[in-house]
Amino acid sequence: MADIDFYFDPVCPFAWMTSKWVRKVQAQRDYSVDWRFISLRLLNSHIDYDSHFPPEYEAGHTAGLRLLRAAAAVRREHGPAAIGPLYEALGTHIFDTEVVPDDAASHGHRGTAAFLGPILEEVGLPTHHTAALDDSSLDEEIRAETDHALSLTGKDVGTPIIAFEPPDGVAFFGPVISRPPSDEEAVPLWDNVIGLARFPGFAEMKRSLRELPQLKALGVQEDEAGVQQDWHGGSRRQKK
Repeated sequence: MADIDFYFDPVCPFAWMTSKWVRKVQAQRDYSVDWRFISLRLLNSHIDYDSHFPPEYEAGHTAGLRLLRAAAAVRREHGPAAIGPLYEALGTHIFDTEVVPDDAASHGHRGTAAFLGPILEEVGLPTHHTAALDDSSLDEEIRAETDHALSLTGKDVGTPIIAFEPPDGVAFFGPVISRPPSDEEAVPLWDNVIGLARFPGFAEMKRSLRELPQLKALGVQEDEAGVQQDWHGGSRRQKK
């Protein structure tokens, strides 16, 4: 049993930012992390994307589901230990390389074999896993993991979801951070979050105003603060 179960969708910028912080905590506390799946596309399957989200969201969330299919195939063949390096490589290419146009074609490209193939090679995994991008039979496994994550927190959340000391520890959505803490800040921030989450009566502390994450793909450099936006449920959703 891992110390931390971290549920991620590879196309979520806030999950990626939180994962970078968790990796810093992991290195300093020697925690083990099980990188697990939660799909924004499946989570929002009941929603009409055209009326609720900006135009690029459906393509982006669908790309995330396709990448999770490939990750599920990797996990079946190579075990859970392969997912951490794969997610780290995916996140680096999606968010920390270059500015990506905010359009459906660019977001959808992340779910293609042309995008995934070189990343699989980079982390030493067979490129035949690109075939899983189209394998919808894997959705049942991803949905079950998504449902389990929501059972830990309730349904009105996004990504990531973190479970600390599962199965009997604490679980929560987030924390949503727009900038990575320094190495010195990482562990105190973790201890404060866990301390708050451990209080049995704690339910929620939230503000929807947040900075655009400090990620190159979003045009925000490491020494900059992103413009402040009003997000709903972890997305730039336009209505409930």
